[in-house]
Amino acid sequence: MRLAKEDFSLSFHRMIASLALLLTLSAPVLAQQQRGGDENRERGRQAEQGAGGAIFSLIPADSTTEHVFKAPSGDLPYTATAGTLDLFGQDGNRSAKIFYTAYVTKNRTPDRPLTFAFNGGPGAASAYLHLGLVGPRMLEFGATGDNGTTPQLKDNPESWLAFTDLVLIDPVGTGWSRPASNDAAGGYYGVRQDADSLSKAIALYVQKNNRLDAPKYLLGESYGGFRAAKVAVSLKNSQGILASGIIMLSPLVEGRFLANSEDPLSAALQLPSLAAAELERRNQFTQEKLSEAERFAMSDYLVGLAGPSPTGQAADALYGRVSELTGISKDVVARTRGFIGDVYAKQMGGTGKVVSPYDASYAVPDAYPEDASTRNDDPILEGYTRAYGAAFSAYARNELGFASEMTYSLLNEDVNRRWEWNGSRGGDSRSLASASTDIRDLLSVIPSFKLMIAHGYSDALTPYGASRYVIDHLPPDLAAGRAELKVYRGGHMFYTRPDSRRSFAGDVRAFYEAKATD
Repeated sequence: MRLAKEDFSLSFHRMIASLALLLTLSAPVLAQQQRGGDENRERGRQAEQGAGGAIFSLIPADSTTEHVFKAPSGDLPYTATAGTLDLFGQDGNRSAKIFYTAYVTKNRTPDRPLTFAFNGGPGAASAYLHLGLVGPRMLEFGATGDNGTTPQLKDNPESWLAFTDLVLIDPVGTGWSRPASNDAAGGYYGVRQDADSLSKAIALYVQKNNRLDAPKYLLGESYGGFRAAKVAVSLKNSQGILASGIIMLSPLVEGRFLANSEDPLSAALQLPSLAAAELERRNQFTQEKLSEAERFAMSDYLVGLAGPSPTGQAADALYGRVSELTGISKDVVARTRGFIGDVYAKQMGGTGKVVSPYDASYAVPDAYPEDASTRNDDPILEGYTRAYGAAFSAYARNELGFASEMTYSLLNEDVNRRWEWNGSRGGDSRSLASASTDIRDLLSVIPSFKLMIAHGYSDALTPYGASRYVIDHLPPDLAAGRAELKVYRGGHMFYTRPDSRRSFAGDVRAFYEAKATD
């Protein structure tokens, strides 16, 4: 149908009039909707400010830089990324940011391993492992190995980047990882919460970087070793990601062996580490002499502690042997009935020095010689290793392009105090902590899963004897060819010794390259 010119003009004007009326009537509604949208956006902005926006605004944007690692096999170009991963609560608001540093080689094959690493505490950032063991750059503490006043950042010839890509993670509350608020922190400061948050962060990294097909390993030091087992279980159950293996470095595996200094078995498992330290002090360390101490610890010493108090010649022989092995006077050993864990740091050899449980072969002058018990700050934890914090902050700013005005929190004591162990906060409940069941379950349901536990001989904090006991008591069908213990000269952070760091890197490379056997 064709309209006449007049009819068309009339229809057109009527349409314009109707449209004008519609717009006039709609204007208040549209304005109200716009105001509502603006208000919603403002409420969202305020909610984000209230949920950590202020603190999160101090965290820089992700930074990516290009580097070359001088590997023994030749130059290895890699990309370094320093950045954060966002975690959200059930309400949809951002509840935390997790800081990480990733080192990814170029032209890699799909089967190149990917290792996620974290330290322990709880409350420790990953700078120790980062600049002490696995990263392409490392911190050196002078000729004596303990000068933290003028440390030097140098290339790390033993960097694990030679055989695996790396992602170093700072758990919430450490490094530059932050919760949105003090209240939100409670959702992260605990065994289960911590494992779930880290498994989520790992899953985010894997998804965003398309690394699902890579063999994935977890490395954790001290509490981080315990954490590695918990995270591996959470990855499997919550994220559908199965780890190829975990490396537990100087780990807490069973809290019951570390929390009770008057338990006969705990004392017997610690004694070889104290004997190793004394052999180091005398420059007499040999595997043969240490093996003698191990046999004594699990025989005469354990029997003597577990039974009635020895008397006469039996007491003289027992306490004399303990004194000979540890350097503690026989009188002190007798006074404690052979349970020397609580007095060892102060009474070592009567030298006027105190030792660090992190490495019982390392001693410093006693700051409080008039006191019966030690009041010293730990000479390793509170001494030269504190330099890792400022060193990493400078490294991130100058070499990784991640310049933050926030303090890099190397050790957060508030996290440690607030930690929830098995549903309760702090205190002696850590004695109930156990990773043995997680280890057994992982070995059982993942046929290719492998476990390496590594220790320093003279670590009195987490003695190698405790981990040996755990591995020795795994069912043979689980452990054979898939679970191993490696022990090196040194203490809790044995990797600060160049020879031990080199040996450990070689052993881990072989561990990655070997196939799990039945």
